[in-house]
Amino acid sequence: MADKKKGREPSIFIISGGMGVSGEQLVRTALAQFQEVEVPIIVIPQVRDLVHLEQAVIRAAQSAGTIVHTLVDVDLRRQLIKLARDHNVTAIDAMGRLLSHLANMLECEPVGQPGLYRQLRQAYFDRVEAIEYAVAHDDGKNPHGWSQAEIVLVGVSRVGKTPLSMYLSVRGWTVANVPLVSEFSPPAALLRLDPRRVVALTIDPGQLVDHRQKRQRRLGVTGKGAYTNPADLFNELEAARKFFRRHGFGMIDVTDKPIEESADEVIALITRRLKS
Repeated sequence: MADKKKGREPSIFIISGGMGVSGEQLVRTALAQFQEVEVPIIVIPQVRDLVHLEQAVIRAAQSAGTIVHTLVDVDLRRQLIKLARDHNVTAIDAMGRLLSHLANMLECEPVGQPGLYRQLRQAYFDRVEAIEYAVAHDDGKNPHGWSQAEIVLVGVSRVGKTPLSMYLSVRGWTVANVPLVSEFSPPAALLRLDPRRVVALTIDPGQLVDHRQKRQRRLGVTGKGAYTNPADLFNELEAARKFFRRHGFGMIDVTDKPIEESADEVIALITRRLKS
């Protein structure tokens, strides 16, 4: 029994007329009750016709998988039940019985439109995706995905790129942030981006010294070095500004500004530059 728990179980196939988010969440919630079991979850979204439905069922049958479906189209649900039975596949209806009960309780028929929940809450899903993007592309990570960003923040260490990225993402913007490190050349991927979408952050040298000293104290670092030396920081910021101007990046001074004000300036700058 112990060996079986640690093994890889047959896949669970989520079949949905929408994106399959609700079905996947339901399955993952249930699987959380079974520890040390690895179950592959395969989402098959946008199933809107019999051809795609049959392909999905055959795929599940070939891997001895189980189907969990959230189809709101009555005809597709009936066809899926028949196909699953014909191919000897267990199919669990996560939506049909609930819809039938609600129809009786509310005395009206469901519209049967796939993806309606996501459409009604699109702004929420867009915000969640923006936050996930910002986390995945924080501090120079995943440069291959920077071209997908609406805004790319760039600046020296401790200028405030990460908190500003996260705040902008909560407001629905897809934001990556890229650090400039004086000892290294700027990332090549940064120079391939549309410069109108790149916003450079600058700051007063004295305030940057304070930010970096606080970081060192949190890390338990003692002693002085170029990282917090005022003269070195001044030169680092000047070199960064020359780099920003050379490549046509817009600049925002974040000195003594609350994050809300900096975010408003970034959005205004991006909007203005993209219109020009």
